[in-house]
Amino acid sequence: MPRKHSFPAVLFTLALHSLALAWAMGWVFKPSDTPPLPKTKTTVVSLNLLKPTDLPQREPIQRKPITAPTQQPAPALPPVTTTPAAPTTQPNAPRATMAAPPPPTAEEWAFAAGYTNKNSKGYRYSWGQQVRSMMGTAVEGPDQGFVRFRIEIAPNGTLVQLQTLWTTSPVAEKLARQAIHNMPPLPPTPTGKPLVFEKTISFSPFASDGPPLYKDDCLPDPPVFRNPFAWDGKSPQVAQAPVQAALPDPQALADCLRQLPKDSIEAESAHDRRLMEQWGSGQLKR
Repeated sequence: MPRKHSFPAVLFTLALHSLALAWAMGWVFKPSDTPPLPKTKTTVVSLNLLKPTDLPQREPIQRKPITAPTQQPAPALPPVTTTPAAPTTQPNAPRATMAAPPPPTAEEWAFAAGYTNKNSKGYRYSWGQQVRSMMGTAVEGPDQGFVRFRIEIAPNGTLVQLQTLWTTSPVAEKLARQAIHNMPPLPPTPTGKPLVFEKTISFSPFASDGPPLYKDDCLPDPPVFRNPFAWDGKSPQVAQAPVQAALPDPQALADCLRQLPKDSIEAESAHDRRLMEQWGSGQLKR
């Protein structure tokens, strides 16, 4: 015979199960994460709009007319008096001069007529010294300057051609040409062939053509520099090997060394001066 349950017991069992299920699902006794919002006091604001006719009337603003400021006359400045600058050089100050060098001696011409190295280097120097000695004293001023000629001398020593390449003074060119046409007879050229060269004549009190050095005349000439990367854009590109200086012939070297003179102190000084003028620092020239 089945056992009968009372109604209150069944109701209590259902309530207990519901409470356990609610606890498991977090519905009961769950703490709140956010605090409760404070109660705000409600304030009621009422606005009464006024009509334009009810607004207080303001007096119109009176603007003053803008007038340009009156310019005051500038105070008169005292007149400026300028004194002319004194000339840097006095007109009567002595000017620099340089006397003409002596002409080559008979011994110097004898050496020049037999020296064949470096396109008759000694003959070319003696020729220029002879011309300069006949031009007279160089005076500081507009007449000083330089002139460069292209000369051709026949094997017998006579002048064949004289061409002016450039000049900085017409007076220097005129005096040089007069000296060249009035030169005494010259010895034959060292090689027995026409001698063609270029020569600059200095007609200035601050420069002179000193004697050359001969000690390096037997050394081979350095090869002419050619850009190994130059290309005409058409021919095939070929890397060019650097050109080496050719060794002199032993007999030619011996003949050259036999002609070398003993360099003088004047030649060494002139060589150093030319190097300083070409490569020296501007600070050292002051």
